[in-house]
Amino acid sequence: MVPYRSILFVPGHKPQWLDKALASGADCVVLDLEDSVPADLKAGARATVAESIRAVRARDPRVGLLVRVNPLDTRLTGADLEAVVVPGLTGVFAPKIETATDVLRYDALLDHFEARNGVQGLEYIVPVEMIGAIQNAREIAAASPRVGAMIGPTAEHADIARAVGYRWTPEGEETLYLRSRVLLACREAGIHPLTGLWERLDDLVGLKTFAEKGRQLGFRGMIAIHPGHVPVVNEAFTPTADEVEFHEGLLAAYQAAAAAGSGAVRYRGVHIDKAHVDTAREWLAHARSLPGAQGAPVPTFDAPEGGR
Repeated sequence: MVPYRSILFVPGHKPQWLDKALASGADCVVLDLEDSVPADLKAGARATVAESIRAVRARDPRVGLLVRVNPLDTRLTGADLEAVVVPGLTGVFAPKIETATDVLRYDALLDHFEARNGVQGLEYIVPVEMIGAIQNAREIAAASPRVGAMIGPTAEHADIARAVGYRWTPEGEETLYLRSRVLLACREAGIHPLTGLWERLDDLVGLKTFAEKGRQLGFRGMIAIHPGHVPVVNEAFTPTADEVEFHEGLLAAYQAAAAAGSGAVRYRGVHIDKAHVDTAREWLAHARSLPGAQGAPVPTFDAPEGGR
């Protein structure tokens, strides 16, 4: 999956909101058919979302486009996918997954509608919303090649808050363990780790702090529910020029040392060896894979025979 920094939600029955969503600079937009659409408008919203996908893709080939469908137990998922699996769709935001078997149930539906509608390569973002999903995070992350990202839960008033019974704080200590379980599952499976949303629409300072803490933990992107949050989230998950320069310099210093027969070198007051180089190489590869990023390929080279 593209390493989206910001994933912004838009109610599926309100296509007029899409202009602001795209103008915000969000890497990915999720057109929602679940919680933000009243029950009596869901059928009509399917056609609206399908048309929105076509319209957005005609003007913007870059942005990710996902649809949050209704959960499997509603028996609306099939009708949702039948309508919205159209060319231009990037993937499915798959709610209320608790087990690896749930992922396979989504797969069965998506395989059918991809083949029928002439679409291929769709991926999932899986929100961890239930206690079962926390307990089964490793199995869910590895259940299907379609699972491209999972979200560590953070929300103040969401399903997971009710299920676990935690009391939300801006610091997020009450969800640290839950998020960490999801983060480790993502890293083990090699998929994109996302942290959950910040509900307080006008508290951009709190949002910035929370996003930066998520990045410190190892998350690579975040859910947003308001266009005004997107620039803050993008900045938090975008490497700075100084960080890029540091890692490029580290690789160059090690390469020079390796050419001279040394497997370790002092760089800006830090001892570095192959482990540091492997980390820097991965870090730069991620930085250059971000939407809109540019840069030369990350150099590869081996440590000299004999190590240090």
